[in-house]
Amino acid sequence: MKDEIISELKKLTKHNYIELTERCNTAIFAALYCARKLALDDKHNITKKAIIIPDQGGWLTYEKYPKMLELEAKKVKTEHGIIDLKELKEISKNACAFIYSNPAGYFAEQPIKDIYKICKENNCLVIMDVTGCIGDAKLCDGDYADFTVCSFGRWKPINLGYGGFVSTGKKEYFDKAKEIFNTTSFDEKYLPLLDEKLKELSKRLDFLYKKADKVKNDLKGFSILHKDKKGINVVVKFSNNGEKEKIINYCKTNNLEYTLCPRYIRVMDKAISIEIKRLGAEQHVTN
Repeated sequence: MKDEIISELKKLTKHNYIELTERCNTAIFAALYCARKLALDDKHNITKKAIIIPDQGGWLTYEKYPKMLELEAKKVKTEHGIIDLKELKEISKNACAFIYSNPAGYFAEQPIKDIYKICKENNCLVIMDVTGCIGDAKLCDGDYADFTVCSFGRWKPINLGYGGFVSTGKKEYFDKAKEIFNTTSFDEKYLPLLDEKLKELSKRLDFLYKKADKVKNDLKGFSILHKDKKGINVVVKFSNNGEKEKIINYCKTNNLEYTLCPRYIRVMDKAISIEIKRLGAEQHVTN
């Protein structure tokens, strides 16, 4: 069964080297570790000491793990999570890797082709976190990432509640990352359920996208961030308590969970993130 799961993940990522991990954080650390090793191998000492991370719309360990590897986490400017390509072009010259989430904060798709082109011109490794877009061939495209990392955690598109994976198209990168993910192992008792989740993924993702579109339409009178970009959450800005309460009441009326911002993993602004992705997997069958 594991071979079939790996084969399916290869199709979803367009990468030939895949490793299941007990946590997505293990996958993230392994990819960053590879970036550090490549920088060492290239120069025998690290001259490119920065790991670029988005200034919002990322994940908590993006900033923590570079420091553990004795590297600097350097933030690139974004427009509510969407990468500022002009600034990326400048700061990637002195970085060994860039890690970012697609979609940003689960709510807005990134310009993955432009990001990859810029980073490749500057010999900067690209690590794309595809947790929020796995199963979407346009957004989760390994041709535009040196590594992809993904979580199977609770409330994710593949909502196994355990584990994740790291993938790459290059054996050289995979072999370096192995030094990290070989220290832990994916518990194979989860394989049958993971297989089920992968078979459900297309329907679940379609359900989440449609639900997000409906919420955007229902709240079209409010300031929806990146409303024309694909995502499985919806983030709505508010300028006063009245607007805030109206959005919250909408969520309560429609049984939608939400979180308040500013919050690094969503946006650093006064807003409400409507957590469409938390809707149960069973709901894509009945709605």
